[in-house]
This record gives sequence, structure tokens and C-alpha cells, in this order.
Amino acid sequence: MKLFDIIGPVMIGPSSSHTAGAARIGRITRQLLGEEVKHAVISFHGSFAKTYAGHGADRAVIGGLLDLHVDDVRLRTSKKLAAARGMTYEITTVQLREAHPNTVIVEATGISGKQIKVEAASVGGGSVRVQYLNGMEVGFSGDRTTLVIQHRDMPGAIAKVSRLLAASKTNIATMRVFREEAGGRAVMALELDSVPEPAHIEALRNISGFDSVTLLRGV
Repeated sequence: MKLFDIIGPVMIGPSSSHTAGAARIGRITRQLLGEEVKHAVISFHGSFAKTYAGHGADRAVIGGLLDLHVDDVRLRTSKKLAAARGMTYEITTVQLREAHPNTVIVEATGISGKQIKVEAASVGGGSVRVQYLNGMEVGFSGDRTTLVIQHRDMPGAIAKVSRLLAASKTNIATMRVFREEAGGRAVMALELDSVPEPAHIEALRNISGFDSVTLLRGV
């Protein structure tokens, strides 16, 4: 166990699970979207649904969607900041089967019209787990540098990523790959020991069949 696991993150309170974790989920969603958020639908489940107003989870998710860190004092006034930046949102509740009690679904639309749907849980101490990305199971935390690739399932896709990361002298710590069906939508989530060079990230984005390549730097 690390010291961080005992004392929790440096954050704007009151709750590491309901505030810091919620802010991280919002910020991960913003980074995966890759542009400013124009509109968001935020749906809280379980304990989140009962306490989001009192614990500020709604303000935290909104702040994260504005790309604010968990220790940014502006999280407390994120709704006003969202209005000033022209970002609109809807807050609602949802009942999910077999989901963590601190789960939220964020459906975000960017300024270009691009859309993303993230289902994630705040699992304690400010840590989170992204469970689904656009309906696909993924299962990553964002605690460490993570490469998230949305692509079409095709032979050699994993080998191409491995070769480019090896050329960047980047070691893969963990890797999870999910797909809907052979030749259909797929997602790779790779936790890395270091940050790849920008040129290699750009090379990944230029691979045919790769729809989105996002580097999360320990959100």
C-alpha cells in the first residue's frame, strides 16, 4: 500500500470518492473527447445519485469537463464557469445493473459535434475506473500514462502499436483489447511506463482504421 492510498489525493473536498473521483472522470472524458465540451448529459447511479448535490459530484464532473484538476478551487464554482464558457449540461439519475455504487455516465458533445460516452466509477480515495467507452468495455484507471485507441478490428493492429511504441522506447505495463465482433469496433487501452514521443503518437493516428488515439497523462 502506498502513502497516497492512505491519505488520499490533494483535492477540493468534501469527498475523495464523490468529489475528486468525479472530477477525474469528467477530465478523462474531456481528454478522450479531445476538444472543448459544448453540451453534456451527466447521469448518476447508486450512491452518486443520492448524494451528488451535497457532495458536489455534479460540480466536480462539470469542472473536469472544463479540464480542471482535482485541486483547482474553481471546481466549487464550475457551474458558473461552464455558463461563462458556453457549456451547457443536464444532470439526471439512472439505475444500472451490477454497477459500482459510485458510477456516472457522461455523454459529451464537443464544439465540432464530436460525441463520446463514458461510463466510469469512483472506487475510493480519488481513484476511478473507466468501465465503458462508447458502449465498449475497456477497464482502465487513468492513474498512469494510458494510451486509448479506438479502431476497427483488423489483423496486425496490435503489432503496429507495439512496433511504434518500441521505436519510442516506451514499455507497455498492461494492455487490454476489446472488440464487438471480428472486423467491428475495437478498443485498446495500454498503460505505459513513460510518455511516447509526439511523433510516434502522430504516427499511430495516421494508421488506417484507427479512429481515435488519445494519450492520458496520469489524469
